[in-house]
Amino acid sequence: MSISHINDRAQHLLKVLVEHYVIDGRPVGSRCLARDAGLDVSPATIRNIMADLEEAGLLVSPHTSAGRIPTEQGFRFFVDSLLTVSPLQDAEIRDLRLGLDAEATTKELIGQASDVLSEVTRMAGLVMVPRLAGNTFKQIEFMPMSENRVLAILVYSDKEIQNRVIHTQRTYTPSELQQAANYLTQACHGQDASRLRERILTEMQEARDSMSSMMQATIEMADKILDDTPEEGDFVLAGQTNLMGLQELSDVEKLKNLFEAFNQKRDILHLLDQSIHAQGIQIFIGHESGCKAFDGCSLITSSYEMDGQAAGVLGVIGPTRMNYERVIPIVDITAKLLSAALNQHN
Repeated sequence: MSISHINDRAQHLLKVLVEHYVIDGRPVGSRCLARDAGLDVSPATIRNIMADLEEAGLLVSPHTSAGRIPTEQGFRFFVDSLLTVSPLQDAEIRDLRLGLDAEATTKELIGQASDVLSEVTRMAGLVMVPRLAGNTFKQIEFMPMSENRVLAILVYSDKEIQNRVIHTQRTYTPSELQQAANYLTQACHGQDASRLRERILTEMQEARDSMSSMMQATIEMADKILDDTPEEGDFVLAGQTNLMGLQELSDVEKLKNLFEAFNQKRDILHLLDQSIHAQGIQIFIGHESGCKAFDGCSLITSSYEMDGQAAGVLGVIGPTRMNYERVIPIVDITAKLLSAALNQHN
């Protein structure tokens, strides 16, 4: 039997089998299906259908049991063709909304969204840091400290304020620091921080010969504060320890690879980038992610918006044996609520 020729009865049995497996994580046998599938057929007929589904690559029989479990291809067929997603109840949406404070900064909202996803699903929630106005400069101030140190105060357009201590090559006067701050505020205002460093430093380096001591100070200040800005994006992750208690991810080596991927971030960011301009929910099952550490895992994502444009992606990471019917609407609604909260104060 090929996937394209699976009849309605076989599809129904596959759906019941997947739903059973999602609930208890154990291989499902023909007797269980004969009892719960609601079909007037014998266990022998069901065994034959299960064998056909196994031949089609949708089921596999673990060596320790006569029952069968879905393969990644089986989960994909289930999600694409058999899954019925029900909208969340009003009370559930209200709880998600309460987890996001519209008065918070962008950074705080990103953290809150990842926490909400983790708490509600009991898996890992991640939210990509936005790449639009949330990372634009509004104002920069410098305050002299002792021992060639300067306190840099960075004010962003989303109400976020960052303080950084800069170690300088010499002591700068308050006047020099004020002039440097004025120059950088004017040059950086409203600009994406991740793209500023090379442009501003190039402009100032070209005029180095005619620069006053104030401009020399500006070069050093700009080099240090802009050097800390991430170039390739970032994401906030919450609830990764939830994965340690899941049966499917109990293998130490598998967990080690997964947590290394969380720390290195590159592969996950590449995966999130694929979803940022996609419409609606995206589901990556096992090997589909292209990230080896995600073997045995599924990632459900949705993009969120700022100022009418896709700004980032949020999602849930869990085992392939996850409750897709429940997690999909949670991810979808959380993305909409985060978009609304970000746009409310931006």
